[in-house]
Amino acid sequence: MQKSYLMSILDKKAPYGIDIDVKKFIPAEALKLDEERLKEIGIDPDYSGPGTYYQVDSSVVKRASNVSGLKVTSFEELNDPELSWKLISPDQDKYTAAAALYGKGGYVVVVDEGVKVEKPVQTCLFMSAPGSLQAPHNIIIAKDNSEVSVFTGCTIMKEAVGLHVGITEFYVGRNARVNFLMIHSWNPDAHVRPRTAAIVEEGGQFVYHYVNISPVSSLQTYPKVRLVGRNARAHLSSVIVGKGNSNVDVGSEVSLEAPGTRAEIISRNVAMDRSTIFARARIIARAEGRGHTECMGLMLSEEANIVTIPELESSVKEAELTHEAAVGKLKEEEIYYLTSKGIERRDAISMLVRGFMRVDVELPPVLRKQVEFATAMAAGL
Repeated sequence: MQKSYLMSILDKKAPYGIDIDVKKFIPAEALKLDEERLKEIGIDPDYSGPGTYYQVDSSVVKRASNVSGLKVTSFEELNDPELSWKLISPDQDKYTAAAALYGKGGYVVVVDEGVKVEKPVQTCLFMSAPGSLQAPHNIIIAKDNSEVSVFTGCTIMKEAVGLHVGITEFYVGRNARVNFLMIHSWNPDAHVRPRTAAIVEEGGQFVYHYVNISPVSSLQTYPKVRLVGRNARAHLSSVIVGKGNSNVDVGSEVSLEAPGTRAEIISRNVAMDRSTIFARARIIARAEGRGHTECMGLMLSEEANIVTIPELESSVKEAELTHEAAVGKLKEEEIYYLTSKGIERRDAISMLVRGFMRVDVELPPVLRKQVEFATAMAAGL
């Protein structure tokens, strides 16, 4: 696309989430990688698994693949226009336009046909330069009959102000499986706008789990998944903790486009302090299939706010779509029961919140441990 056209998109108002001026954020030079911040989101700097990728601001620090049939590289090194900006358009909104104009880096994970990578690929996107835009373009390709798990941790220096726009495109081949876990830990001055899309072929499975454990100035994301092959499946789940003055707008959309497809969207949202959370979920049935959304909200403050927006749309009578949504608060009798056993009130609340955030997600044991670690951090209150 022409640069002048994308420049004009930068001034368009964002349809969801609070609107911010992306022109204030310019790519900056990388400063340093704070290992303590990495440990807060479960990233191991010494990880020696099948593949790793680290990026600080706009600079690629490390990329490596240690097993046959697995490729881990950067977006620039891929240099294949046939595999980028196919599922997400650069002119989708002002954030994608900014990424197309100024973005650098991003990890590319490619798994060859029939290859099953047993341990997770670990990737990290770290922001350190104040007032910067980090806009990596990530691509994950699981070819036919392959399987891969990817754990991504994203964080920022505690004192930095920045805008993160991560573009991520998933290609899940026939009878392939992708397990994806993303854990975010930002700061009260960060703005975050991930843009994610996936396409799943016949018999493919896509499992996506997102966790935000920290305060953030604003966060808005809406992954879109197309199930285009017969019997394709998608499970998208999220755990969102709103702290401080966080303004969060998170949702997911799955389109059932072939017979026998299945989709599930699950979210757990905890609103604390003066935070606001919009939780969206949409399933569209264009072919016979089943879909279910479940959105649960927990209010821990009289000044917080949660809005749930479930949407079901069908153009075929054979589809079965259901949804469940609820917003409430902790029951005082449950807190009392725990405190009567000698548990401090704060610890009792933390235990109940951690139980509320538990999601039954089909992830490998190693990734489930990462989820438990992240939810424990978030529930520390």
